Amino acid sequence: MTRQQLIETIRRKQSFLCVGLDTDIRKMPQHLQNEEDGIFLFNKAIIDATLPYAVAYKPNLAFYEAAGIKGLVQLKKTMDYLHSLEDKAFTIADAKRGDIGNTSQQYAKAFLDPEGDFNFDSMTIAPYMGEDSVTPFTVYDGKWVILLALTSNKGAFDFQFLKTEYDDRNLFEHVLKKSQQWGTPDNMMYVVGATKANMLTTVRDIVPDSFLLVPGVGAQGGSLSEVCRYGLNSDCGLLVNSSRGIIYASNGTDFAQRAAEEAAKLQQQMADELRRIF
Repeated sequence: MTRQQLIETIRRKQSFLCVGLDTDIRKMPQHLQNEEDGIFLFNKAIIDATLPYAVAYKPNLAFYEAAGIKGLVQLKKTMDYLHSLEDKAFTIADAKRGDIGNTSQQYAKAFLDPEGDFNFDSMTIAPYMGEDSVTPFTVYDGKWVILLALTSNKGAFDFQFLKTEYDDRNLFEHVLKKSQQWGTPDNMMYVVGATKANMLTTVRDIVPDSFLLVPGVGAQGGSLSEVCRYGLNSDCGLLVNSSRGIIYASNGTDFAQRAAEEAAKLQQQMADELRRIF
């Protein structure tokens, strides 16, 4: 999905909601836990229920890898289903990969290659090892790198706010600045946690045109209105993720209906925010 296609989808749905498919077998409704394709059936029901309100889906690969081969099969079935839908959604492999160049090439092939099993639109990447660990993910046309910049977890303060010897900027600011040499707003986004909304002005000063993937709204306590106040740009420029707050809104047989209700609430708030720019 190109940048323009993503923007058009946001305009059409009046939403920039990303639903995180962090599918944990132990948290799924009981009636699905013993099904052979329980993970896929859960994901399919969530997708069907939330697609009117969401523009993106983000499977967190850890939850599928933890289930071994069976989990990866369930991930492939989920991706095949998303690709089959007429109403296309932007897809994110939340993998946080990043290694020396030849290893990164293989990670990119595994998840971004159009001829591969998964064919995601994008992938989250850890930038700690620098340029040669990131650029292998930029070789596929129409695919995106989503670079970790400023995360929502408490450990973000261990490294991301360290001052460097070069100037008074934080380390995350250097990541934002330097990485613009590796990609463009057409193929590179950044992860910025909703719990760091007060830092979005700084982020926008460095990457005014880039899309930001913003986790942490909902269960982690981030404020959607604060994220929009500081993070929206003229193209929207945001994908706000909610995982647990949507997919685990209920663990009963009404789980999909409750997921739709929670997604609809967020979509309505997003529509209100988008009226300021569209």
